Amino acid sequence: MSLTRFGVVGSGWRTRFFLKLAAALPEELAVVGVVARRPESAERVRREWDVASYPDVDALLAAQRPDFMITSVSWPANPGLVADLVGRGVRVLSETPPAPDLDGLRALWARVGGSGMVQVAEQYLMMPGHAARLEVVRRGLIGRPTSVQMSSTHGYHAVSMIRGLLGIGFEPATVSARRFSAPLLQVIDRGGWTDDPEPKPAGTTLATLDFGTGGMGLYDFTDNQWHNPLRSRRILVRGTHGELIDDDVLRLAAPRTLVRSPIIRRQLGYDLDLDGYDTDQLTLDGELLYRNPFGGLRFADEEIAIGTLLRRTAAWATDSGPEPYPLAQACQDHQISLAIDASLAAGVPVTTTPEPWSLTPP
Repeated sequence: MSLTRFGVVGSGWRTRFFLKLAAALPEELAVVGVVARRPESAERVRREWDVASYPDVDALLAAQRPDFMITSVSWPANPGLVADLVGRGVRVLSETPPAPDLDGLRALWARVGGSGMVQVAEQYLMMPGHAARLEVVRRGLIGRPTSVQMSSTHGYHAVSMIRGLLGIGFEPATVSARRFSAPLLQVIDRGGWTDDPEPKPAGTTLATLDFGTGGMGLYDFTDNQWHNPLRSRRILVRGTHGELIDDDVLRLAAPRTLVRSPIIRRQLGYDLDLDGYDTDQLTLDGELLYRNPFGGLRFADEEIAIGTLLRRTAAWATDSGPEPYPLAQACQDHQISLAIDASLAAGVPVTTTPEPWSLTPP
């Protein structure tokens, strides 16, 4: 397996995932440098990860020849940085979203859309559970998917999962959104346990996404749902021949024969399993749906997903694999996510318009 070299612009929370994964896969991935503007950030990168830091992109590219660069910067800064790197002939893995608003998406596409040099770091359908669910749908076990109800993550991430599970492309979507508020304990946030005993107002956004003959989606997200264990994650995919409910598959297996089967996750490390705590595989009725490609490294699901994304990006960047998540797909995801916000603000349905990336996708 050849070594793929990449650099990162930005030294924040998300960058640490990329650095950790590269350190765990030294025969596959090498970080040639991190652009960190603040001296304390540069010192942290050097101390924690033994990775060189550079004050700007010019300095990094003058010293190194990465196969691709990851842009892990703020939403407003990202489009200009992506366009600059493409202009230098460097392939890019952009963080999500690639631009903050619709005008930004259009401007970015006008600058780099035809280059084929930009992928976007959308990894949710690469998580083990979601990848197994996607495989159930792809195998046709519930027939043609017709609707997806998603209460898990927010915005463009949820849209990418709805579109991916429906298997639709760039069809326009009519979006109707409402927001409701109710008290909720916020027991955990990104910083950990809050120990706050008082419920606080939390908003829930509900939106229907009507793709016409392509199917429909129901978006359901409560503030801080990623972290708050008092709000579970729910996924329902309905098809012509059955439905998938979280880890449960209901289908017509033969005439007059209804079958309900669980997706079984084999997790190592329980009881007297001495192979270490690790995800092994996910199966349905004895058939393999998903095997952890990083067995033995004991990655969390998010790390498995990002590691899968990095591997696929490395293959694409070295012309040995397909595009992991092209810019056109990410623009479409964020356009629909922005339509949810627009419908909330206006109080009326909003229909997305055809855009350059949807009319001539790469």
